[in-house]
Amino acid sequence: MEQPSINSHIDAFSARLIRQKFPTKQAVITEIMNLKAILHLPKATEHFVSDLHGEFDAFDYVLRNGSGSIKQKIHAHMDGFLTPRHIEDLAILVYYPEDEIDHQKKHLHGDVLDQWYLDVVSRLLTLLQAAASKYTRSKVRKALDPNFAYITEEFLYNDARDFNKHEYSSQLLTDMLSLHQAEPFIIATCYSIQRLVVDHLHVVGDVYDRGDQPDKIMERLIAYPSVDIQWGNHDILWLGAMAGSKLCMLTLLRICARYNNLNIVEDAYGINLRHLVAFAEQHYGENPSFCPKLVPGDSYSFTGEKEQLTRIHQAIAIMQFKLEGQTIERRPEFKMDARNLLRQIDYKQQTLTIDGKTYPLENTCFQMIDPKNPNKLTPEENEIINSLLLSFQNSTKLKRHLDFMLHKGSLYKCYNGNLLVHGCLPVTADGKWQKVVFNGHTYAGKQLLDFCQEQIEAAYAHPDQTDDFATDLLWYLWEGEHSPLFGKKKMTTFERYFIKDKKAHHEEKNAYFDLRKDEKFCQNILVEFDLDPHSGHIINGHTPIKKGQSGIMAHTKMLVIDGGYSKAYHHTTGIGGCTLLYNSYGLQLVTHHPFTSKQEIIEKRHDNLSKIKTVNQVERRKKVADTDTGKALQHRIEVLRVLLNEDDAI
Repeated sequence: MEQPSINSHIDAFSARLIRQKFPTKQAVITEIMNLKAILHLPKATEHFVSDLHGEFDAFDYVLRNGSGSIKQKIHAHMDGFLTPRHIEDLAILVYYPEDEIDHQKKHLHGDVLDQWYLDVVSRLLTLLQAAASKYTRSKVRKALDPNFAYITEEFLYNDARDFNKHEYSSQLLTDMLSLHQAEPFIIATCYSIQRLVVDHLHVVGDVYDRGDQPDKIMERLIAYPSVDIQWGNHDILWLGAMAGSKLCMLTLLRICARYNNLNIVEDAYGINLRHLVAFAEQHYGENPSFCPKLVPGDSYSFTGEKEQLTRIHQAIAIMQFKLEGQTIERRPEFKMDARNLLRQIDYKQQTLTIDGKTYPLENTCFQMIDPKNPNKLTPEENEIINSLLLSFQNSTKLKRHLDFMLHKGSLYKCYNGNLLVHGCLPVTADGKWQKVVFNGHTYAGKQLLDFCQEQIEAAYAHPDQTDDFATDLLWYLWEGEHSPLFGKKKMTTFERYFIKDKKAHHEEKNAYFDLRKDEKFCQNILVEFDLDPHSGHIINGHTPIKKGQSGIMAHTKMLVIDGGYSKAYHHTTGIGGCTLLYNSYGLQLVTHHPFTSKQEIIEKRHDNLSKIKTVNQVERRKKVADTDTGKALQHRIEVLRVLLNEDDAI
């Protein structure tokens, strides 16, 4: 079929707007020249992170060092001019400028300190010049601190060896010291370097989970110049709560109680838990199955907190299990009858039969369950849940964070030829797309994710509706068998609390996780999403990479980058996770040592990068023209050329 001409894509309104911006023929020509020149600049660096799990300090550090991008830039331009120790010092200064300045001021004074200021200003300007070299002046200016933009540009774009400008430059530096502007200038320049070394950030899921500072991560992302998010299974719980899902809300509260992190809800987001606490204190007691799990370095903030959290944990869990049963009964299309567990318990014998095997139940806390109607909430439980949901939905800070997550987020993203997805693409054992029926329609592959995306947005748009299909689907995405965010046959939360036999705890993974090691399988996925199966890659989070394992699979078609930020995984994985860089030379997978603290990095003078591995190196350096941005610019050029040829339109 013949493709429509570019003229057919320019409606009268758009053409009028373009003419207003470029009112003369020369203005159009100048813009075409500018855009064509930009196409020939090197491709900017993308930074991929995943599974932040509320660990702000570790995430903040990775952002500050650009997963080693800054250190690479220093080596590229200063090897042979600086000793390894001075390279390390300069890197730490760029990462943590305020703290490094304070560190130096403890050891240096007077003229020695002034000389240090002058030395690092010179080095930072060299580094800034290198970081800015692949951008237009306009873009660089946006990355500069407005207070120092003029001075910085004078240093950047003037040749220091120019005899005519020598005194001019010297006077700027002299005044910088005498007017006490060296420190703020150094700090501003360090942050400009951070902004220029990495152009765009991809967060491949799970901002939220057991870490205690997801709110700080969200503030950091909101302030970040260019970012997108692919929702993770934990993120969907928080989005679900704001969208009106009582079950999503209870599930995230249970996780917070389990990991001693209810302060996220109370202190960070101002949600009142007093009624819940009083209810738990009245109806629940000690229970070893519900004691909070502390990560190394964590502690209780007051005497009796462990006991209080144990009671709260039980109260929330029982309410969650009741609502799970109600949702399963309300949504037969979810095909989760086997998980309606409260109805399958023999309350006299305290046993539960699963898949034909009967298990004794231990450490039960069923006193608020009516065996004749086990999924029914008590009036007080119902009141508590409604009150909590109202508090969640009326938290201004939480709504701002989740509005941003919804606006910047999606279940998957196709970007510069790559597919970004947090969890999985549900498939059958033989690698065919898993077919799922909802509301009489069958969905599979990309269609399934698109359908789920539509339902998430619909549920979020109507937070007053708490038991409609779209809202219930948000919970299904947390633990449903064919959820692209979960990727397992069932979630055995109940079994882990009450059944000692660990065989009952097993969660069978979707075949995707074995098949993703196969190149042909990954190529078929790329084709499903209209991406080039030969040059494209799938960038996946969700599953931690252990020490000695590789996140590079299927001949580089599959790249798994679970950030490993959660301290709880460090003893299992042995590493601090993986991140990914994609610059004009290709892809690099970065492995990190577990993050300790900012203080240790500054005092011991080392970062926590362990290895940077090249995934692929392109034969021809990629340019802006090779990116999605380049395609958009090319389209603008074509539109401008059409207007240029319409003499009467200029």
